Amino acid sequence: MTGPVPVIALPGKTTDGARQMGWKLFLHSIRMVVDNLGVALRLSAVLYVAQEILFTTLIGTSAGQTAPSSGGLPEILIALLTLVVTVLFSLWIAVGWHRFVLIGERPAGFAPRWHGSEIGAYLWRSLGLGLMLGLLFGVLAGLALGVTQAVPQLGGVIAFGLVGLASYVFFRLGLVLPAAAVAHPLTLRDSWEATRSSDNALLVLALIVMGGRLLIEIPAMIDGDSSGPVSLIYSVVINWFVTMFGVSLLTTLYGHFIEGRHID
Repeated sequence: MTGPVPVIALPGKTTDGARQMGWKLFLHSIRMVVDNLGVALRLSAVLYVAQEILFTTLIGTSAGQTAPSSGGLPEILIALLTLVVTVLFSLWIAVGWHRFVLIGERPAGFAPRWHGSEIGAYLWRSLGLGLMLGLLFGVLAGLALGVTQAVPQLGGVIAFGLVGLASYVFFRLGLVLPAAAVAHPLTLRDSWEATRSSDNALLVLALIVMGGRLLIEIPAMIDGDSSGPVSLIYSVVINWFVTMFGVSLLTTLYGHFIEGRHID
């Protein structure tokens, strides 16, 4: 590819039903990564591998192993440093990918360009959105707990429903994140209103994403040995793709609902 994903054409009034639109949003986000795989790797591979190494170091330390890079530091400090670096790298990748797709900014090397103010805004909005969803999920989970205690057989269904609801709300409000990446002022209310007409499609999208996540976990479940080399490689590759897909999904939603881009 010589440029960002071609989603620039303005759409007319859609006649697709919620199911068709949900699938279009899902498939478009996958194509966004696959069609721009080279750029996706340049934007994320180095930072993602470094992040995985730090995470593996943390796991080894927690299991009582001696981490080569620990230098005798307390485990809590290693965990804190790993968390900070992981969050920073994740935000750096997300902002870089949003900017590539939405404004055509390509990486100069094997890492995204550094945009400190946009990354800071992305972090701030992520914290606000996470707090809101956490409070909502906590209240609903508390109510659901009472139901499951009375009818234990409904536990799985209720859990699935809560995760689906949280995903739906995230898709309705999450447009503020790619907006932050391109320095566009967008409030949570703006995001909610922009997606109001397609709320059913986003509910379908939430269910599709949950189902897709379950499917890609099946091979690891069948293998059984999560510490084996095949499982580890599969886990790293799948987690990378899921990360890029998640960022691409938000990019697709922002491009379609805020900028009026086609998803066909």
